This record gives sequence, structure tokens and C-alpha cells, in this order.
Amino acid sequence: MSTQNTTLRGLGYAFLGFAVFASHDALIKVLGGTYSVMQIIFFATLFSFVPMAVTILTDRTTGNFLPHHPWLVLLRSGLMVTAMSCAFYAFSVLPLAEVYSLLFSFPLIVTVLSIPILGEVVRAQRWAAVGVGLIGVLIVLRPGATDITLGHIAALTAAFCSAFASVLVRKIGNEERSAVLILYPMLLAIMVMSVAQPAVYLPPSLLHLAMMALVGVFSVIAQHLIILAYRAAPAGVVAPSQYSQIIWATLFGMVFFGERPDGWVAVGASIIIASGVFVVWRESRANTSSVNTPVLRVRSPRSDTGATRPGD
Repeated sequence: MSTQNTTLRGLGYAFLGFAVFASHDALIKVLGGTYSVMQIIFFATLFSFVPMAVTILTDRTTGNFLPHHPWLVLLRSGLMVTAMSCAFYAFSVLPLAEVYSLLFSFPLIVTVLSIPILGEVVRAQRWAAVGVGLIGVLIVLRPGATDITLGHIAALTAAFCSAFASVLVRKIGNEERSAVLILYPMLLAIMVMSVAQPAVYLPPSLLHLAMMALVGVFSVIAQHLIILAYRAAPAGVVAPSQYSQIIWATLFGMVFFGERPDGWVAVGASIIIASGVFVVWRESRANTSSVNTPVLRVRSPRSDTGATRPGD
């Protein structure tokens, strides 16, 4: 198969994967109107654990499930659970497009965090992109003109924790088994959310239970599709495709939730997306000063799903 056909196939996997992620997030918004985020995460993680366990059992890499860097693995797991909780809450209370606009600050945060954690050298142009992206975030939030709610804070917290977790996996991923990096966040999520169930549990209908199962299954399917995308196409081609989620978010918001696109959110999102694409482009250039290419080497920006399989 020609390189062009392979690249197109990779892009197809990526666009399909992010469409599945957008459907995953729309389901969360539906369920969030009735159930606690902790209950949704508990059942979604339980349902996603089965297919991920099959993946783990097929990993024939020698070694056990003990991490080489236990404290960093635990920190990353805690960050992923926090990101997932915050993202789920933001999706349940804010318009979908608005949440995505704030989550898209992820590559900009990765760029900043890669300096102290990975020793990445960030030159003036990428710093300028980060600064412009911050302006985009402020346009979306419009402090003083509109109320900044807990949902907005949750979305930004999810972006920060996802970025932090992604940079950590760039630091330790070569020394840890994929099975370890998959298993620990899922187990931590199940443990933490199970403790909260007596306080938040509401008996779900059969339909809602099926939707919670779909949240978990969709996360696994989407992650797998994005892994296939990165295997088939260059990272610099695949990474910008994540921004296609804003199209699905706008469409789902209008059709299913009666959300009208906000002009200021659209402007802010465009600025954030442009900044993120610029960072990806700078890292993908052959003569770039980036040594670690932290944004390009993140196989999925969706640490909030809990089922990330790094290093593939």
C-alpha cells in the first residue's frame, strides 16, 4: 500500500476515533442530568475494564504488574482519575462546544509542563503560541462579562491534569509496561468511585445502564482507533484531527440539547485550536528545537477517559 493511502487510512481511523469520543461525551451529558458523575465513572470504568483486561492478558511482555516508578505511576493514575471526574462533570453542566474549547488548551499545557519535567527547550515561537492560546481561553471564559462556573473550572482542571499525566507517561513510559499504565488508573478509579457509591448511588434504568456501558465501551473503541491512526500515519498529520471533535460537539449540542453556538466561544475556540495546531506543526518540523516532541508523542489527548494505552 502506498504511503499516501496509508496516511489517508490513518486519518480515517483518527476522525472516526474522535467521532466516537464525541458520542461518548454526549452520552455523559445525557446521563449527567440524572446521575452523579461518580456513579457514571464507576459503571463506565467497570464496563471498559473487561475489554481492557483482555488486552492486558494478551500482553506477553515478560515481567509482572509491579511498576518501576510506583510513586510516579500512582501520581499519574490520580491525575487521570481527577481529569476524568472533572471532564465528566464539565460535560454534564456546560454546552459541549464550550467544554471542548477549554479542553483544547491541552497541547499548550503539555508544552509548558514539558520544560520542568522533560527538560524540553521551548523557543519564542512556541511561547508565543501558548500566550495566544491563553488569550483564546480568556475569550471563551470572558471573566467579568459572564459568570465563571464550577463547570468552567472543572474543564480547565481536566485539561491540566490530562496534560500532566501525558507528560509523565513520556517520562516513564519506556520503562513501564503498557499493562501497568493501563491497569493502575482503572483500578484507582473503581476503588475511589466505589467508596462514594453509598452516598451518590441512584438505581439506573436498564436503558441508562446500557448507556453507561456504552460510555466505557466507546472509550476503549476510540482509544484503539487512535492507536491505529498513529501506527498508519505521521503524528504531525494525526494530532490536529482531534479538533474535529468541536464539529461533532456543535452538531450534537444543537440537535440533542438545544445548544445555540456562542459567537465568543467560537472565536476563542478558533484561537485555541490555531495555537495548538501551530505547536504541533513546530514539533513536526525536521529542524525543530524540540527534542522530546511532547505533544506529537501523546498517542491520545484523552486521558480523561481512563483507558489510555500509551506507547503504542
